Amino acid sequence: MNAIVITVSDSCFQGHRVDRSGPEVAVRLRQAGFTVDRNLIVPDDRERIAAEIREQAGRARLVVTTGGTGIALRDVTPEATRQVCDRILDGFGEHMRREGLKDTAFAPMSRAVSGTFGTTLIVNVPGSPRAAVASLEAVLPLIQHALALLSGDTEHSEPGRASGKK
Repeated sequence: MNAIVITVSDSCFQGHRVDRSGPEVAVRLRQAGFTVDRNLIVPDDRERIAAEIREQAGRARLVVTTGGTGIALRDVTPEATRQVCDRILDGFGEHMRREGLKDTAFAPMSRAVSGTFGTTLIVNVPGSPRAAVASLEAVLPLIQHALALLSGDTEHSEPGRASGKK
């Protein structure tokens, strides 16, 4: 299964800071069995983020964005994601924030969202490398199941699990 990681950061895009979150998310996705085709960097601009998510959704079954999920004025990744998605999966963000509370009291300040665009799953994670990987870890089992459902595998061999039938 292929995935693409998009880092949303003005400072990384401008070359003022090295992107650490995107590569760490890509490593964790590879460990989970994904082929990570690209790791892109875009500025904190709603229209550019939305356009990149749309473009990459045509190339991958999973698009993970990292960054731009907080409450700073330039944090617009959730708005861009909502603009693109056909359906929003509220439970993904809720679960990431709940799990994040185990590490930091600031987890509820994340506005990360997830949703679908056609048969592609889009998942926002925070910009901090540690929080990005922890958030991804929290939803990895959900991601696998969601991708199976989006592939048309709607039979369940056990409660809460797709059968793997294609």
